[in-house]
Amino acid sequence: MVTAETAVVLPVLLFVLAGAVAAVVVVGAQLRCVDAAREATRAASRGEPGAVAAALAAGAAPRGAVTAIGGDGETVTVTVSATVSPLGPLPWHVEVSATATALREPSAGSGAP
Repeated sequence: MVTAETAVVLPVLLFVLAGAVAAVVVVGAQLRCVDAAREATRAASRGEPGAVAAALAAGAAPRGAVTAIGGDGETVTVTVSATVSPLGPLPWHVEVSATATALREPSAGSGAP
């Protein structure tokens, strides 16, 4: 009887484990997008060129992330987004993104990056 119960419960436990691993992967990718957006926003608000800010974001973001830098004369906004496959080769993809906005520092000038 114990063997039959184990045979029924084991697939459910594996499914729960796969869900937990997928959740950790997605949350980790989201946090990396947040860090990348913040880092690029700080650089751009200091007056760094857009290419430098994008390179900083690419270094902190998940693989294949897309960085968009914009803003006006007073603020700079950076959005980092990536598509994550939390279960590896399985055909399930999740889009994660983060946006950060900061005021430009007075010494940085008013030009867009």
